[in-house]
Amino acid sequence: MSAENKFKSSLPVLLGVMGDPIAHSKSPAMHNAALQATGVHGMYMPLHVHPDQLEAAIRGIVALGYRGVNVTIPHKEQVMQYLDVIDDSARLIGAVNTIVNENGKLTGYNTDGIGYVRSLKEEAVPQLAGKRIAVLGAGGAARGVIYALALEKPEQISILNRTADRALALAADLRGHGLGDISGNGMQDAQTVLATADIVINTTAAGMHPHVDDVPVDPAWIREGAAVSDLIYNPLETRLLRESRLRGCTVHGGLGMFVYQGAVAFEHWLGIPAPVDTMRRAVLDSFEK
Repeated sequence: MSAENKFKSSLPVLLGVMGDPIAHSKSPAMHNAALQATGVHGMYMPLHVHPDQLEAAIRGIVALGYRGVNVTIPHKEQVMQYLDVIDDSARLIGAVNTIVNENGKLTGYNTDGIGYVRSLKEEAVPQLAGKRIAVLGAGGAARGVIYALALEKPEQISILNRTADRALALAADLRGHGLGDISGNGMQDAQTVLATADIVINTTAAGMHPHVDDVPVDPAWIREGAAVSDLIYNPLETRLLRESRLRGCTVHGGLGMFVYQGAVAFEHWLGIPAPVDTMRRAVLDSFEK
């Protein structure tokens, strides 16, 4: 029996997302639309899990027969200790955002980075090999994105962060895994680095609602014609993207990353192609409600 037929003919597929808080999440709207579009009988629910209840919640995945869950802030790192298997990329990134339950065996994946790169290539920059990439920020989001970017064989990845030591440490760690030419820099080097970057990626919270006037760097430092990408999807177009567009840059918002990381998770759970267009529309519709 194919994976598709398996999930169409069995009991309802139970899926969800664990976080604290979780009521704001757009994932239920996106994944329930995907289930409906693919004809899979199931439901995806927001699961409010406090940090001190995380272990019990993970045991509950097996006890209640959940096929899988997404994991979001603040549980992505802590959850790893409660899983049976950690995918190699998730282990290197140091965070899990997707869990698959296979007959009681829980495997953790990280779909953030691969989802981001899939979105970037589909929507803005089809070829990443040989590019010079500047990444703003050195937190958990940056780590997953840089790992996935490095697999595309860019010429160089430069990490820019307010705390230079953190950027240097992240770059050294990733280079130690054979991921290519990755450098760490403080923000005092931003103007020089951005002047030659083909792609600029913001992984910081600067510009996120409600602080929509914030920018992580002066957009005037970004060279005309570069591609500028922002992981933020609320607002759909940040000030960084808006001002970069006016400078003739190709811009790429965070909605695509959110949709594609969800699509990769959906494919891990069900083994069938995710209806990406339907998922994107569901998220956009949820903003309008």
